[in-house]
Amino acid sequence: MQFLENDDLGKLILRLMLGLLLLFHGLSKLLGDGGTLSWIAGELENLGIPGVVAYGVYIGEIIAPIMLALGVHSRIAGLIVVANMLFAFAVAHMGQLLSLSPSGGWALELQGFFLASALAIVFLGSGRFAVQED
Repeated sequence: MQFLENDDLGKLILRLMLGLLLLFHGLSKLLGDGGTLSWIAGELENLGIPGVVAYGVYIGEIIAPIMLALGVHSRIAGLIVVANMLFAFAVAHMGQLLSLSPSGGWALELQGFFLASALAIVFLGSGRFAVQED
């Protein structure tokens, strides 16, 4: 089944899926109830982290996902998402690291999915179906 052997199409699907899902996640965080940048900055400051770090949400959950979906500097965008997710694990989700959800899945399966997918893109690159192949 040679038509199923299409690495570039697989990379496109991976990039689009991660980019769009993470973009929706970031937009809902910034536009939803209480999810403004100042709210996020306040939460970070409560943890002793400078509020300016909240701009990383824009970069990691808005800009980098757009880059991934389009295929522009995909490896760099993937690294940004990896860093963003590691930061999220450390700051917001450390208490859930070994927890299960009520349905029995890992409590952090969405964050884990984002992290692993971004890491795969770092190693795979954008593929042929990208604005800027790398």
